[in-house]
Amino acid sequence: MSALELTGWGAAAVVGLMFVLWLIHFPMKNAAIVDGGWAGGLALLAILYAAMGTGYGPRRLLIGSMGAVWGLRLSLYLVLTRVIGKPEEGRYVELRRKWKTGIPLKFLLFFEFQAVLCVLLSAPFLFAALNGEVPLSSLEFAAAFLWVIAIAGEVTADQQLHRFKSDRSNKGKTCQVGLWNYSRHPNYFFEWLIWVSYALFALASPNGWLAVFAPMLMLYFLFKVTGIPATEAQALRTKGDDYRRYQESTSVFFPWVKK
Repeated sequence: MSALELTGWGAAAVVGLMFVLWLIHFPMKNAAIVDGGWAGGLALLAILYAAMGTGYGPRRLLIGSMGAVWGLRLSLYLVLTRVIGKPEEGRYVELRRKWKTGIPLKFLLFFEFQAVLCVLLSAPFLFAALNGEVPLSSLEFAAAFLWVIAIAGEVTADQQLHRFKSDRSNKGKTCQVGLWNYSRHPNYFFEWLIWVSYALFALASPNGWLAVFAPMLMLYFLFKVTGIPATEAQALRTKGDDYRRYQESTSVFFPWVKK
C-alpha cells in the first residue's frame, strides 16, 4: 500500500471520528471533548498505519505502540478530567461568546480542523510504518528512549496539576508544585518533546526528514494558536494577579529556575 493510499484511509478514519464527537458534544454540552478526540485520533492513526503499513514488522509495532500509548493515555486523561461530569472549559465558553451566531457549524469546522491536524502530524507514524529496512537503527532506539523520558514527564505534570485542582482549598490559586514550579506549561513542554522523539524516529526512514515539520508545527500551535495563549488568557480571567506574579517569575515553556 502506498503512502497516499494509507493517508487516505487515515484521513477518512479521523474525519469520521471527529464528526461523531461533534454530534456527541451536543447532549454533553461540552466542546472540550474535541481535545480528547485530537489525541485519540492520532492514536487511531498510529494503530492504523502500523496495522496496514508494509514496513518492517518490529518497527511498525514500536512506532504504533509509541503513538497509541501516548494518544490513548492523553485522550483518557482529558476526557475524565475535563469532560465527563465537568462544566465546559472557559476556552470554549469564550469561543461561543465570540462567535455569537452559527455556533454549531463553526464548531463542526473546528472539530474537523483537528482531523486535518491529526493527518498532518501523523507523518512520523506513516513514514516509519512504510520503512522495510532491517533491523531497527540506533537512531530509532534513541528516539524511543527520548519518548520514554518525555511521556514520563508529561504524565507527572498532568498528575501534579490534577492533584492540585482536586484540592478545593486551591480554588483560584495557581499551581506551582513540582514541575509547575519551573515551567508555566510543563505538560506542553513534554508534549512537544514527545513529538521531537517521533520526528527523530522518522528520520531513519526514507523521506522521514519531511516529518521534522511535526514538532515545528506543534510548537507553532502551542505558542501562537490553541495552546499557551488560550490557556494563559483563561488563567488571567480566573486567577488575576496571582497568575500575573506567576508569569513574572516562571519560565513560560522550558523548565528553568525561577527569576
